[in-house]
Amino acid sequence: MRYIFNFPDIGEGLDEGTIAEWYVQKGQKIESGQPLVNMETDKVVTDIPSPKSGVIVATYGKVGETIHVGSPLVEIEMEGIDGAAAVAEASTTEAVAEEGAGVVGTLEVAGNNAYLPSSNEGLEGKPDSHHEGRQAKKSLATPVARAMAKDLGVDINKVTGTGPAGRVTTNDIQTYVQKAKVPSTNAVSPNAASQMDAGPRVEYEPLSTIRKTIAKNMIQSKHNAAHMTVFDEVEVAELIRIREKYKKPFGDKGVKLSYLPFVLKGLAVALKHHKSLNSQLDLDNNRTIYKKYYNIGIAVDTEDGLVVPVIRDVDKLSVFEIAQKINEISDKARNKKLSIDDMKDGTFTVTNYGSIGGQFAVPVINYPQAAILGIGRMVEKPVIKGDQIAKGTVLPLSLSVDHRIIDGGEVARCLNRLMGYLADPVSLIME
Repeated sequence: MRYIFNFPDIGEGLDEGTIAEWYVQKGQKIESGQPLVNMETDKVVTDIPSPKSGVIVATYGKVGETIHVGSPLVEIEMEGIDGAAAVAEASTTEAVAEEGAGVVGTLEVAGNNAYLPSSNEGLEGKPDSHHEGRQAKKSLATPVARAMAKDLGVDINKVTGTGPAGRVTTNDIQTYVQKAKVPSTNAVSPNAASQMDAGPRVEYEPLSTIRKTIAKNMIQSKHNAAHMTVFDEVEVAELIRIREKYKKPFGDKGVKLSYLPFVLKGLAVALKHHKSLNSQLDLDNNRTIYKKYYNIGIAVDTEDGLVVPVIRDVDKLSVFEIAQKINEISDKARNKKLSIDDMKDGTFTVTNYGSIGGQFAVPVINYPQAAILGIGRMVEKPVIKGDQIAKGTVLPLSLSVDHRIIDGGEVARCLNRLMGYLADPVSLIME
């Protein structure tokens, strides 16, 4: 019996994923629950287990290709076929697919490594110089490679392909341009020609699933929320002193202590006094949802893009416990170990761009949340202490809110309360 397993809906509104790694191959025996493939979605990287036991007859999609929810991932023979026969059957299936027949498992998205039959796109067929009247043979190539060849004015038939069956890839185009120093088909100035001699003037890189989702979410936020941002800064000499005092004891317990745990703790307490910043607008039901729990998302900068894992019930955690959680989720994010549960149900977001650089910014709200706090880079500057001017260290803060829900006065009051906690951290335990 043949069973076609489609990419399942794993929740959180995900509708596609990118294949990061295959764990199985055609002809391999598998057991129910055994991981089949590692998929990168817009929020997490996760293993997809097999729902059945049997022999893999075919896999659909290569590493780096995008698969939509509901599209086939693997075909499994559950009985009556051995491994060798499965490989033979899979080869037949692939041969049919190459001929253009409608085969279950055809991908909807053609990536850099997806192939189509040869065409005249991006080039003009010319007679074969050795056989008068005969058209030159057209190269097989990926769609992205054809587009690149057209942009660079390269005759793709002259490029030696290194892909399967001699197909031309984008890397082949780049190598050809670098070696042959091919000029553009359009007239160029000597300076431009000199620049082209140095190598390709453009580089193509497919959008990752995370990057596409970031783009979609940013547009959604800007289109659906009325952004307003308040900037301020707080002198944090006492916070620095306390952090220095406890940095080593925390480190002895395996926990790195930064300033962020203090910010999160102060923020959770402040949100209890200013509930509109921990809310969500529900226009469909003509109401505002005020959340009485404080799950704060932390924007983490990774090689693949920005992810926002969530620390739950921050108001109930100590500074030490918050520091532990920050260490854990940061490591998971950078090692692609975040799960769907790590990303769910945030009520407020913090982005610490100051850890890299920059004092002030205008953070974009993590819609449908109502507010986001940006933390800038600490700087030393003159401050007034009593009646004297002294050297101080200030922490810049940027608080963006949905102005449909939150008025400017409430933003300023919430920010003032948070700054009070950061200027005098002991006051957090005096509430």
